[in-house]
Amino acid sequence: MSATLNPILAHPEPVAAPAARLALKTDGASRGLLDGAWWPRSRDLLSELPALTDVLDPLWGRITRIAINPKCWPVIPRQVPVDGHIVKVGWFTPEIDPHKLLLLSYGTGRWDLLVIPPETGAESAARLMAAASDYDGLPLTASALIAADARHGVAATDEPLEPDEAWEYEGGACAVSAAVPHQPGPPCRASRPSRLIVGM
Repeated sequence: MSATLNPILAHPEPVAAPAARLALKTDGASRGLLDGAWWPRSRDLLSELPALTDVLDPLWGRITRIAINPKCWPVIPRQVPVDGHIVKVGWFTPEIDPHKLLLLSYGTGRWDLLVIPPETGAESAARLMAAASDYDGLPLTASALIAADARHGVAATDEPLEPDEAWEYEGGACAVSAAVPHQPGPPCRASRPSRLIVGM
C-alpha cells in the first residue's frame, strides 16, 4: 500500500492593519477646540476604528464611545469590536461638526479630533495635522480648518462663506496663517511642547 503525503501548509501570518495616521497634542497642554487630527484611509468605521484605538487606548485610557456626525460616514455601526473590547458609536447631526470625531474614555476624559477626509492629498493632510495639533494656533473648528486649507490651498473656490467662517476670515481670525501654519527654522523646544505623530 502506498501513502500520499500532503505537505504541511504553513499558517499564513496575519496581516497587520496599517497604523492609524494621527497628530496629537501631548499631555499637559492647554485644551483648545481640537486635541489633534486623524487621517483615516477610508470612510469605513468598522475597519478604521480598531487601528485608531490601538494607538489611543495606551495614551488616553480605553476608548469606550465615539460620537460622529453622519454626514461624512456612509455606514454607522452601533458598535465596533476593537482589541479586547467594544466601542459604542453614536451620531448627532447638529451637535457635532461633520469633520470632527469625539472620543470618550470612561472615567478618564473626552478628546476631539479633526477628521481629515481620506481622499485628501499628503501635503494638505500634513498641513491640517500640524494646524490641529498646534499649541499656538488660533482655536478654529474642524470645519473651519478644512475650509481654510481648501480655500487657500490648491483648490480655492468662490463659494460664499458661512456666517461663522466669514467672521473668522474677515477679521475674527487670521485664516491661513492660523489654519496652515508655516514654521521657518526649527521649533523652539523650550517654549513649545512637541506633538505626537503616528503612522505618517
